[in-house]
Amino acid sequence: MYDFTYLWVAIIGFGVLMYVLADGFDLGVGMLFPFAKDESERDIMMNSVAPVWDGNETWLILGGAGLLAAFPLVYTVFLPALYIGVFLLLAGLIFRGVAFEFRFKASAKNKHLWNLSFSLGSFVASFAQGAVVGTYIQGFETENFRYVGGAFDWLTPFTVMTGLGVVVGYSLLGATWLVLKTEGQLQDRVRQWARKLLIAMMAFFAIVSLWTPMIDSYVNDRWFGNITWIWILPALTAFLALMVWRWINKRYDALPFIGTIGLFALFYGGLLFSKWPYVVPPNYTFHDAASAPESQLFLLVGVLFVVPFVLMYTAWTYYVFRGKVTSASGYH
Repeated sequence: MYDFTYLWVAIIGFGVLMYVLADGFDLGVGMLFPFAKDESERDIMMNSVAPVWDGNETWLILGGAGLLAAFPLVYTVFLPALYIGVFLLLAGLIFRGVAFEFRFKASAKNKHLWNLSFSLGSFVASFAQGAVVGTYIQGFETENFRYVGGAFDWLTPFTVMTGLGVVVGYSLLGATWLVLKTEGQLQDRVRQWARKLLIAMMAFFAIVSLWTPMIDSYVNDRWFGNITWIWILPALTAFLALMVWRWINKRYDALPFIGTIGLFALFYGGLLFSKWPYVVPPNYTFHDAASAPESQLFLLVGVLFVVPFVLMYTAWTYYVFRGKVTSASGYH
């Protein structure tokens, strides 16, 4: 029987990256909601993500379901360790989704409550995702393939830092998305937000990058044990950040968003290379966590059939809703 472990790593890794990029910008738009000047600007911001936000979460389902099927040990360890973090993530997504639908129907005097729910839900979901990433970097206390730590072991100064880093990063994604989708005074103001958020995100990136080797000897050895081509990742990150800054100042519409996507892809690649081949650090590799090859093959047939259709309808949706957004007529 063939070993499909690394193929599943690629599939799930792709699904998680697509979720981060796709849902990241609409969570970012939600967190920028309080900074809009009035309800008209909030209408524009919400209308910019209205056609795509629910479809973006398809990737979360794909990544989560695939992870359970292909690497069940991950769930055995992650869920007991991250019950509270995962609950906050789901609660934030639920609040954000309910507020999204109810705000359009709310009266003028109640609309501010749904604005708050939309923004707060986006913040909680984003922070929880960042804290989960930080917990993965820290590693888990395990014994006989079981988590043996406490319910709040995931909450440390480091995970708070990674949580806030993802909040800022998603906000930058949302700001550059709005640069792409808006015009006039709102677009000018969003460009100013994007400049500040880019500086803040790179500051968080630098702090986390320096902090991570201090808490994980494996990462320290990986990066500093020998100078290898892996150092091209931070070099590319710094270069691309400078380009995004330049594109924002030169008033490009699409390039700042594309560049920010590139920054997230580089962050993601750096994380994978730092922890490879551990999926449940510090003890269990992808092969240790994998399900039986027969199970992987059975599920692979369905996934390889579904993913192309998800990509096609996602691409078609973004193509149809490719223009600018106004408060009066929506997309045009």
